[in-house]
Amino acid sequence: MSGLTLNLRTQRPSLDEHGREVWSVVDNAQSIPAPRVAVFLCDVWNGHYCTAAAERLDFMVPRMNQVLRAMRDAGAVIIHCPSDTMDVYADTPARKRALAVEKIDPPDDIEHDDPTIPIDCTPATCCDTPGCELDKGYDRQHDGIDIDDDRDYLCDDGPTCYAIVKKHDIERVIILGVHTNMCILHRTFGIKQLVRWGVNMTLVRDLTDAMYNPMTWPYVSHEQGTQLVIEYIEKFWCPTIDSDQLLPSSP
Repeated sequence: MSGLTLNLRTQRPSLDEHGREVWSVVDNAQSIPAPRVAVFLCDVWNGHYCTAAAERLDFMVPRMNQVLRAMRDAGAVIIHCPSDTMDVYADTPARKRALAVEKIDPPDDIEHDDPTIPIDCTPATCCDTPGCELDKGYDRQHDGIDIDDDRDYLCDDGPTCYAIVKKHDIERVIILGVHTNMCILHRTFGIKQLVRWGVNMTLVRDLTDAMYNPMTWPYVSHEQGTQLVIEYIEKFWCPTIDSDQLLPSSP
């Protein structure tokens, strides 16, 4: 799989048959060489203060690793971004490779509207498991994720991730991991900042989660809360894709 065809999903304002304003799903196919793609793995830690969040991630990790292997084999650039754990990886080739990339100054931010996220994101109330305490709960990336020390990068800061993207002449960054309404959007290597630096971002919508408690606004299920944030991203920030598009087709 040296080339990818991505079905990029966004949502755009439109009028329905009655002349009423609605959001319409728009799918646009893009063909792109795999070596011009970077995959960011955002905060896929080996633990979390929220028990349910850790359980949901454990369920996704095998599929995440399958996607990373396929993309790596196709020639894509893999950047592991487990924030706040870089000291653990200080002596690894993947971390040293990231630090060796020539530093460049990111461009000035592009102005971009930033509407309110459509779920409650309050840290003290966004865990959906009663009794969890707000402590770190992790010290490295999840053990179920392979790191190829011959090729991959380890990085948790935006400017360095941006420099890696430019070094490899990347046309599109694909991001997966957790959590949509927090790290995926707001890290310095996350969607909002990279979009403001002019990078074409794409979220893998079935390999992500949200920090959301159904007992808080807008009082929907956890799954619906995650879907609301995915739709918010499609409307205001960047397209999404399904992970099937990143795996080799069955014969």
